Amino acid sequence: MKRSLPPPLMLSFSTPLRPQSHALMGLALDHAVNTPPGDVPVGAIVLDERGEVIGRGVNRREADADPLAHAEMLAIRQALGKTGDGWRFSRCTLVVTLEPCAMCAGAIMGARMGRLVFGAFEPKTGACGSALDVVRDPLALHTMEVIGGVRERECAALMEEFFRGLRG
Repeated sequence: MKRSLPPPLMLSFSTPLRPQSHALMGLALDHAVNTPPGDVPVGAIVLDERGEVIGRGVNRREADADPLAHAEMLAIRQALGKTGDGWRFSRCTLVVTLEPCAMCAGAIMGARMGRLVFGAFEPKTGACGSALDVVRDPLALHTMEVIGGVRERECAALMEEFFRGLRG
């Protein structure tokens, strides 16, 4: 089902995203429930400048036996060609429930994503400010707006429940 944002949440690069980030994370959280059993529950969505969801992804590493099948990578792949600028997403926003790892942060930068919104911080592997900061490296050729910790408790609860089930 294609979901779009209601008019008050239309994305605009002329205004800050912070007031809208809570609602946007809700879309990613809603999608995270589609993660296959056995995979870490992470949901990611790519929105175009009008606020239309053009890409979705959930972690599928275990389900697909693919180390590249992270939610962010799959959402970006699904969004390819839907912006009119090929692989460049400079007017798009990626929303993901967990801080991206180094691989995903590099892909986000390579895709020239305009904005990144993430939920739970990942102190061991997070590459957007926790363990590393790939997206704000002063030598990076691309810059983007980054908002972390959005609905952090809800996003972290997904991880805690998953890992409690593994250990339980």
